[in-house]
Amino acid sequence: MSTVAVEVVYRGIFQKTLARNIVRSIVFAARKEGKIGTAFGRYGDSPERNGIPAKQFAIVADNPIELEESLAVYEASEVDVTINVDDTMCKGIESWAWYGLQPINELTKPNGTLLVTSRQNADALVEDIHQKDSPYDLAIVPSTVSFSGLWVYKDDHTDVRLLGALCKVCPQLVSLNSMLEVIQETWSDDVKVASAQRAHDRLTTRAVEPGEGNRETPFKFDLLGWTQMEEGLVIRGIEQGGGFRGGDEGFQPGRNEVFKKWSTRSMRPVINFETCIKCTLCWLQCPDTCFDVTPDGLYDANMESCCGCGVCEAVCPVPECVTMVSESDFNDNNSQWEMWQQDKDGYNQWMTGLVEKQKAETRTHGYHHLGGYTEQAAATEDD
Repeated sequence: MSTVAVEVVYRGIFQKTLARNIVRSIVFAARKEGKIGTAFGRYGDSPERNGIPAKQFAIVADNPIELEESLAVYEASEVDVTINVDDTMCKGIESWAWYGLQPINELTKPNGTLLVTSRQNADALVEDIHQKDSPYDLAIVPSTVSFSGLWVYKDDHTDVRLLGALCKVCPQLVSLNSMLEVIQETWSDDVKVASAQRAHDRLTTRAVEPGEGNRETPFKFDLLGWTQMEEGLVIRGIEQGGGFRGGDEGFQPGRNEVFKKWSTRSMRPVINFETCIKCTLCWLQCPDTCFDVTPDGLYDANMESCCGCGVCEAVCPVPECVTMVSESDFNDNNSQWEMWQQDKDGYNQWMTGLVEKQKAETRTHGYHHLGGYTEQAAATEDD
């Protein structure tokens, strides 16, 4: 076996425990088969701010020399499997502001696998995932977002289900039997072992051909070389801004052109312009000054700079005037106010549908009584 690499892409803080459980279990399973491996994190910043994409890696090799060769670089140049534990990151990730947008499959090697937890089907995910010049496989573990984070651990078996699926898509990494032994030793839970086995047995993959997927060119930034840097630290002020869309009315703040944090969000706000009372609270309280004041005194969220924090929804005094809905329902960052201006009835119908869909979603931090998973596991995986 040559060296095998796995990356886990997760949302900082919210899914840290989940990612850690996955990479640690991979290494423990490898040791059972006489292999050597290590697990480590990358891209944590400030530290791993809420929602910012971050990564954990697991590298497994036959001997220490092969492992050291793989660890001689800061980041694996390619991985056999990319595990994405939040399907909204299929649109790309921006871990650091100066890095630009990295496709979720950027490091996935030719004929490797992108393994995603999602309620969407393969075709819907491929629509978001950027094209590659080489083929790869897409595998989906049916699941909602798991908030298995630094402070809250949601024991919904997402970790072991992904580990079982991993053994199916990458059998050269470790055997399923070794992984099941590790799961039993770690959690002492027969139900979790059964969940991993079930995920392995039921998993299917969909081949993605070269050139298939999102044709958008991911944004990136030109970095200064050391000969171009100034003599001291310079923090340039951002211009105050001016009229809405360059006009004479309304207000649009100046924004740093490299501050594009939309890839950090798993939800985004939708606005009911009909019920807005123009109280200014969303505009004042938004931590990233995302709202533009329109000529008619309403507030249009700039989706390029919105990180999906939900403060606007929290401070709005009008019920359902601002509602956070799933990012997976969108394929663009277009202006909602402009949509409303062009077709108010159509916009209101679209917005109402998104709000009602979100109400039907259950977003909890784990099961609330002993045996909760056992009762719901079958329904969760059969949906």
